[in-house]
Amino acid sequence: MINIKEKWVLITGASRGIGYEAAVYLAGLGCNLVLHSRKKEHLDKVYKETTKNGISVKIVEADLGKPENVNALLEELDSLNVDIDIILNNAGMMTAYHADFHKTPVEDFNISFQVNLIAPLKICYHFLPKMEKRGFGRIVNTTSGIMNTPELAGYSGSKAALDKCTADIGTRYEGTDVMINLVDPGWLRTDLGGNQAPNDVSTCIPGVVMGAVLDDKKSGRIIRAQEFLGMNLKDAVEVFQSKER
Repeated sequence: MINIKEKWVLITGASRGIGYEAAVYLAGLGCNLVLHSRKKEHLDKVYKETTKNGISVKIVEADLGKPENVNALLEELDSLNVDIDIILNNAGMMTAYHADFHKTPVEDFNISFQVNLIAPLKICYHFLPKMEKRGFGRIVNTTSGIMNTPELAGYSGSKAALDKCTADIGTRYEGTDVMINLVDPGWLRTDLGGNQAPNDVSTCIPGVVMGAVLDDKKSGRIIRAQEFLGMNLKDAVEVFQSKER
């Protein structure tokens, strides 16, 4: 497990849910943060909470549903003049549930793939060369354990594609100190997961941040956050890496 104190961490979708939990936790570890949301004002609460730790926090906004907005976000991130060491690609969206899944509209796939696949991949493509040049980087893409639910095909399809792309990219960084992995936070009671989900959002910790501190130089794996519920970060990392041996 590496020490990430004073590292700069970009968290997309940081205003609530998993992103909020991760931001507060990482602030407690002494990380500096770049927090993203669709609107900057949505970040007021997490900004106040994280800056209590005396860290540096910057905020950015972008609706990831449009490619041009992602491009503008990347330009804004570059203008901050900080080296992004760690990325939690957490922002995501789910389209409507279609009981008659045979009538799933094409638009569901278009928007799901833009937000859940294309946007995080563009962020990866933008920062991976910079990380490679510096010889250090961690990217954690948020996936889903959703299965056997054709009623949400746009969402599940986009996450499956993210899994495949992340694993493929990972083969190019195996054995290096630039690592890209996935995390499945579990089915959580969030705006996306809904009130019927079995797990409180707090149960995603420490699992959703583990990919930021792994030191085994392996990429392309899925970290299943619910397996580490109740553990501290150090113990969770040790358990995960022992399973990998």
